[in-house]
Formats: sequence, structure tokens, C-alpha cells
Amino acid sequence: MSRQLTWRWKKGWSTEERDMAERISVDANGDFVFMGDTTTMLEGLNRLRLNNTFCDVILCCGGKEFPCHRNVLVSFSCYFEAMFTVEWMETRQMRVAIHGVEPLGLEMLVGYAYSSKVVISAANVQALLAAANLLNVMAVQEACCHYMERRMDETNCVGIHCFAEAHSCKTLAQRSMEYILTHFSVVFRQEEFLSLSVEKVTQILSSENLDVPKEEMVVEAALLWLNTCPTHRHTFEKVLEQIRLPLISPSYLHDVIESLDVVKESQGCQRLIAETKDPNLMQYSRRARPRGCRVREVMLVVHESYKRCYAEIFDPRTNRWKSLVARLPLPVSGHSVIVSGSSLYVAGGNSRGNSTSREMRRYDLRDPTQEPCDLSCGPWLQMASMDVARSEFGLVMLDGYMYAVGGCSRVLDPTSRDWYYPVFVERYDPDMNTWQPMMSVDRSECKSSPRDVIALDGLIYRFGAVTTDGVLLSRVKKYDPKTSIWTNCEPMQFPRTDFAVCTLKGNIYVIGGDCPTELTSNTYTDKVECYNPQTNQWRMCAPMKQRRFRPGVAVVDGNIYVLMGSEDSQVLGGGLRDIERYNDERDTWRIVGELPTNLFICDESMRCFSLRLADVYAQTPSSS
Repeated sequence: MSRQLTWRWKKGWSTEERDMAERISVDANGDFVFMGDTTTMLEGLNRLRLNNTFCDVILCCGGKEFPCHRNVLVSFSCYFEAMFTVEWMETRQMRVAIHGVEPLGLEMLVGYAYSSKVVISAANVQALLAAANLLNVMAVQEACCHYMERRMDETNCVGIHCFAEAHSCKTLAQRSMEYILTHFSVVFRQEEFLSLSVEKVTQILSSENLDVPKEEMVVEAALLWLNTCPTHRHTFEKVLEQIRLPLISPSYLHDVIESLDVVKESQGCQRLIAETKDPNLMQYSRRARPRGCRVREVMLVVHESYKRCYAEIFDPRTNRWKSLVARLPLPVSGHSVIVSGSSLYVAGGNSRGNSTSREMRRYDLRDPTQEPCDLSCGPWLQMASMDVARSEFGLVMLDGYMYAVGGCSRVLDPTSRDWYYPVFVERYDPDMNTWQPMMSVDRSECKSSPRDVIALDGLIYRFGAVTTDGVLLSRVKKYDPKTSIWTNCEPMQFPRTDFAVCTLKGNIYVIGGDCPTELTSNTYTDKVECYNPQTNQWRMCAPMKQRRFRPGVAVVDGNIYVLMGSEDSQVLGGGLRDIERYNDERDTWRIVGELPTNLFICDESMRCFSLRLADVYAQTPSSS
């Protein structure tokens, strides 16, 4: 360690003497440490280079030659360090060819290596940035990006963006794209925009952040681009698909767009126009949503009773609830529910006659941020039926497919008291609307629950079970759809039933439930276990604030939220209204809210899901 020497200034000291004092410090032993001027050394090295003295390599680029010193090049560029320190051909060559850069850029970088100074101007910035990117001189590359960003305007932002992408300048590419979207009303009239490829045009026009007063301006930009080059006609369908046609007035759509020859001659364009005029099809389409929509993650709570499906939206950031209602077309109970994208699926279950159903229905959720938000005004769509009738079974989404696992059935004899336990796993393809039985079976005749099945990293996991003799199991099994094989995993530390299960950061959490091993008359538990599939090991987590039987759970914004459920097995009902949140990094639970008073809080068929919704905050549709 050293400290700056304190001088008592003497009258008459010259500037040189004061400079000398500022360069001297004292180390721990009391010795003077003098700091010289590094620019003197650099100037000396540069003179040697200019006089071709002691130079041991000549860089050749575009017919020009630049004598240099290897040690200087290695000291400022990782590119040259790799070239001259690894046993490559160039290591011992006197003349080394540099390709992919302009001589001007290379000359300026060599000068920077010997002076730590470079003058950036509009005439040299592109050549300099390209050379700095190739030779991995990050300081100069960042300085060039900063220069281009500071001089960005409506006439050059598109060119800057394309140049930044070509040279992997991610920050500059992002900021130039933001500039394009923000100033689009001027940018689209510039020559740089009109010469863009169809891929880049569609990228810009598809953006949610495209700042336009009305969608007709996007049409105007597309038509300008179309008329710039005859070849653009062949790809205009891709451009038209990015325009929010439902937001355009019907008269403009008819008079301007449908009258275009390129639209009349293209079946794809005709299809887009026809889809725009179908309100049922456009009701849930991204193209019918105004631009400027931010996405937020909320919790969807679905609970059912005979002939009615209730849904509640909970936003943890605002601690607010919104109620939705959708009437089921048939009275069923014991069915399974799942959300995929913006669609709600209800499958299986028992009717009032106690027969088990194979049917499945889908409801396409309207964006609850937009009015009206009553789900009862839309139809339930009849989907393909399962091959096996099921009740109280697991329903999970994995890699775009839906899987039905376990459950029970009385389909063979509805009047019988004996239950049949389906052992086949079924897979549903939403695109093809077909079910397919999987090869493998889980032959353990055990009662399972819709709550004990979850999917993670290409596998399906089942936690716990109850045998036909009523024995509670702590077993864990995983199913691989690729091999159709069930495999045993490390069992849970506590056998339990009617618990909640969720995934967070590659781990699986088992939460609450009924645990007969509790040493109290109240067997409902607050215990939380965490399973690591990579190590096949369990660990205990901090317990919840309250015991919960049949709780609901969802992961929103990286936190686990638990709600509903009963807290006392000795009290009928005993429903909870507090909402708890778990932080996995701190291993702590907090009560962060409560349920609305109109919500039935002890529902056997209740499920919770995370849901991504759009916040409309900018544009409104054009009037017709």
C-alpha cells in the first residue's frame, strides 16, 4: 500500500516541480514511489513503428502494409493474442494477411494500439467498428456504437440497425430498433426502409411496440414498400399478415386493400381478408388486439359445481380479483381442468347418474382486461373424447401435448360400487384434435388424484397414492412419453393425500394436504417438501403459515402462491381466506392477501394456473 506524499508548497515552485510532487507517493516502508508518464513509452513505440525499427510482423490488408511489433498487437487485441501465441501458421510468418476489414479500419486500430487514441467520424466509423469487431477490440467497438447512437436520426436508424446486427452489436441493434418503432411515422418514408428485406419488414410491422396513431399508417408503409420493387409482390402476403386488419375501418379495408391487384391474385391474401371478416375467428386473434399491449402474469383460479364453471383472476401485483363465469353444458363433477395458452379444457368426470364420462370441452378465454369479461357469453367447444372414461384423474401439458393420467371409472357398470382404475396414459394433440393411447401402463391399482400429477423437463411425475385397501403411499413415479415407461423415484418423506404440487426453477414442491403421521388430532398439514429430479433427493422447506387441505397453488413471477383449502380436519368446512407466498431463495412464507368474500373457499375440484394476459394501454381501434 502507498499513500500520496503531502507537500508544503514553496513559494516560487514551477509547474514542473508541482507535477513531480503529484507523481510521488509513499509505500508502507516509507519509500518513494514515482509514477512516470505512460504516454512517453507509447510515443517511443510508435516512433519505432513509423521508422520500421524492431518491427517483427507486417500486417497486409487491401494492398496496404502495416509494420508492427507482435508484443504490442498482442497486448491490445485477443485476436492477435490467439494468432501469435498459439502454434498457428501466422505465429512465425513475417507477413500476415488480415481479411474481412477495410485498410482504413485496420490502420486506425494499429494507431490506437500505439497511442490509446482514435478519432471517430462519420467517414470512418463503419470501417473502424467492423475492424474492432473482428479483432475483438471491445473498447473501440463500444465507442463506435456510442458515436452511431448519438448521431441516430430518422434517415439513418434503419441502416444503423442492419449494420449493428451484421456486426453483433446487440445493444446498438436493440436501441436502433426501438428508435425505428418509436419514430415509425417518419422512418417508413425513408429510402433505407423501402429497401429492406421482407424478413426485416415483417419483424418491424409485427412489433407490439410499433408507435402508430392508427393501423392505416401501417398499411401505407406496406404499400410504399410493395411499390418499391416488383419482386416484393411475391412476398406481400407475409407483410399483410402482420397488419392488424380488424383494427382498420371496413371502408378502408374494402376501398384500399381489397382493391389491390396483388391481393386479388393471392389466395393467401384473400384468406387473410376473409379471416378478418369472421368475428368468431378474430375474437381471440393477436391481429385483433391493439398494438402497445404489455403482458403480465396473473393467477387463474378455476372451481366448479354442477352445471357451472367459476373462474377468478388474481393479480398479485395489485392484489385485485376479477370474477368470470362460464356455464358448463352438462352437469358433471370429479372432472379435470387445465389451461393451455388462452384455452380452458374440462375433461371427464361423473354425471348425476354417477356414470363416468369420456368427453372433453374447450373454452377460449377472452382477455379479462377487456370488457365484457363474462365468460358465459361464449360457447364451449366439443373436442375429441378420450378413449377411456375417467374421473379424478391427472391432466397435464407437456411439449405441446395434453396427457390424461390415472383416475377411476364406473363406465362398465354405473350402478356398481366397484371402481375401475384406468392404467393407460392417453395423449391429446390440440392441433389434430385427437387422443392416442400410450403403450405403457402403470399397473399399480391405486387411487390417484388430479392434484398429484405434474410435468417437468419432458417427464410426468405422480406423487403418492391410496391403495384399494385404503393404505396411504408416499411413492413417487415418473413417466417418460418417449419410451412409455414408468420408473420409481425416491419416495416422499411423509405419506399424504389431497396436497398441491408445483414446479419452480427445476424443482418440484409438494405442499400441504392430509398427513396421517401428524401427531395431533388434526391431520391436515403445513409441511412442504422439495424434490430435485436431478439428484433424486428430497428436502424439507419452511412450513406454511397455516395447515391446508386441498390447497390451490400457482407459480407467478417466480413465486409460489398458495390459497384456499381447509385448516382443521376436525371442523367441517374450516376454509381459509389468506393467500400465502413462498420465496425459494429465502425459504420463507408470507401472507400477502385474502380471497374475496364471494369465493367458495373449500372446493374439492378447485385448480390454480398461471396465466399471461395483455394490458391494453396505447392504441384503440379505428372507428368504422
